[in-house]
Amino acid sequence: MKNRYLALCIIGTLLPLGFFVPFLREHGLNLRLMVTQLFANPTAAFFGMDVLVSSVVLWTLVLREGRGLKYRWLPLVANLVVGVSLGLPLFLYLRERGSHLENELRGHTG
Repeated sequence: MKNRYLALCIIGTLLPLGFFVPFLREHGLNLRLMVTQLFANPTAAFFGMDVLVSSVVLWTLVLREGRGLKYRWLPLVANLVVGVSLGLPLFLYLRERGSHLENELRGHTG
């Protein structure tokens, strides 16, 4: 499962950036234009709100369920830099990796 989460991290980085980089080339980091385009019509607003709510859910999940997880801050940074498409699979990868490490430690000590 860890490898799937890593693959999703790659896909979740490349696909959104494939759309964002051309915008940056043409307009620079024009936040006002980004928000205007994000809510340009009801369909775009639907997707924009979906991503915003998903980001809040991710932050809640990481802050609540990620206690004791090494590098738990990393999915939050990924969410801010790329988006939920990277932050969520990265959190799941780290959680999966952490649970595997715990199981290995229990197996060797018990």
